[in-house]
Amino acid sequence: MTFTTLKAASEEEIAADFALFLKASKQEPIVVTRRGRPVPVLLHAGKQEDLERLLMGHSPKLQAILEAARKGFRAGAGTRQEAFRKEIEEENAVRMKKRSSSRKNGRERKRGGASMDP
Repeated sequence: MTFTTLKAASEEEIAADFALFLKASKQEPIVVTRRGRPVPVLLHAGKQEDLERLLMGHSPKLQAILEAARKGFRAGAGTRQEAFRKEIEEENAVRMKKRSSSRKNGRERKRGGASMDP
């Protein structure tokens, strides 16, 4: 694996020209340092999906869920792909049937309601 050298700047440098570093973060991440040690990183989020992916990747709750799933999978508690797909298809079919049913009932109530004409 090859790593590129990241651009680094001290808190003071960042504070002195924040707009410049924000613009530069569109090209590459900027590591902010305090007394020579990295603290935060300025990272251009790009699209909303990129930001969501970044935030999910750092979510302790999501990481705990993923780790529990990995442990279960390693212990043989995983779900075969075919069974998973079948389960999802069945759930989707039930949802579609409920939607269709509720739409029909909504229309029938409107049509079959009491008339406001004298």
